[in-house]
Amino acid sequence: MGRDASVMEKELQTEMKTSLIKLLAVSTLVAGMAVAQGHHGFGGGAPPDPATMVADQVGRLTDLLTLTAAQQTQATSIFTNAATAETSLRTNMQTAHTALAAAIKTGDTATIDNLSSQIGSLSGQEVNIQSKAQAAFYKILTADQQAKYGSGRGFGGGFGGPGGFRRGPAAQRQGGARQ
Repeated sequence: MGRDASVMEKELQTEMKTSLIKLLAVSTLVAGMAVAQGHHGFGGGAPPDPATMVADQVGRLTDLLTLTAAQQTQATSIFTNAATAETSLRTNMQTAHTALAAAIKTGDTATIDNLSSQIGSLSGQEVNIQSKAQAAFYKILTADQQAKYGSGRGFGGGFGGPGGFRRGPAAQRQGGARQ
């Protein structure tokens, strides 16, 4: 009658991972559409700089998980490195979306195919960077913090969820923008 607890836990983890992947895929698609339409957020002004976004993110994660000072320092380093790694992706994504908009207007389907693939690849790289940052952050948490972080609020809890921030195409998911 009863299932082995470890089997149930593995099924739950698999379900959570599947849900996260679906959420990331949908978010990336929505962000791409918003960028293609020329949406700009943050009240029309410039988005905050990456250091401010990281500080805000670490502050929210500290409130959520009661991070120690050492964990705050580590988290700041992890998320700053991720933000730095994404800098060229943001520029390349913006360039590709601008070119895609032009190709749509001219009906250049070959260029649309090429740019769509390029945007998909860039989005995948962004997810990769963010996921590795999340994995590194998760490793610095205690078992209790990990449980809280992964209890329905986490794993989106870094970039974009509780305590999260977004830039580039991901900024659209947070109401932010690329300049």
